[in-house]
Amino acid sequence: MNKAFSNPIILAVDTSSIEEAEKLVVNLRDYIGGIKIGMEFFNSYGPAGVSSIEKFGVPIFLDLKLHDIPATVYKTVSTLLKLNPAIINVHASGGKEMMLEASRALKDSNNKDTKLIAVTILTSLDNDDLEDIGFSDTSDALVLQLAQLAKDSGLDGIVCSAKEISLIREKIGNNFLLVVPGIRLEENNHNDQKRTMTPKEALLEGADLLVIGRPITQSEDQIASAKKILDQIE
Repeated sequence: MNKAFSNPIILAVDTSSIEEAEKLVVNLRDYIGGIKIGMEFFNSYGPAGVSSIEKFGVPIFLDLKLHDIPATVYKTVSTLLKLNPAIINVHASGGKEMMLEASRALKDSNNKDTKLIAVTILTSLDNDDLEDIGFSDTSDALVLQLAQLAKDSGLDGIVCSAKEISLIREKIGNNFLLVVPGIRLEENNHNDQKRTMTPKEALLEGADLLVIGRPITQSEDQIASAKKILDQIE
């Protein structure tokens, strides 16, 4: 586990309401290891919004999935590092040169704590979706290829689905951060996620951090749901 996180649960705060985001963090910060701030929140409030959440002392995964030309990604990562997030991510499909520039931005900064990771294949996609896009390989093969590319580019880890964890551990090893979304409790439906797994199963496979949103945030009793997940994984 990343040392910044007290437990593996990263709460996905996917909202455009700063009041709702702050309420979630205040109510749940004793039961989660960190929070994920995505594009919906960041596009609404920008860096000031991140600072408003940072004041609660919970590690932040800044989930902006950067994907642009290398020079732009270098400048953007350099700017985002000033917010001191625990994790920033880019899209591995942006290519090796883009990821090398992201890594260089981290090395050129005074920030020694932020981890830089790459999104591989979104957990909302399955093999049929990949075929529609034009990929001939399976999700497993593509995730492994992108994971290796991210490691070769100097990144600290990847975002992948739980279904690829054991493959990544076997081929790339344990010294590589695996952040896993698409986590669902057994009784939950999968919503728009297709490659899912329960929290306990994902950790047993070798996940480091689990991104969990709706099973907690859309629960009638958010604290009870978070406690239940903690009980399962402990």
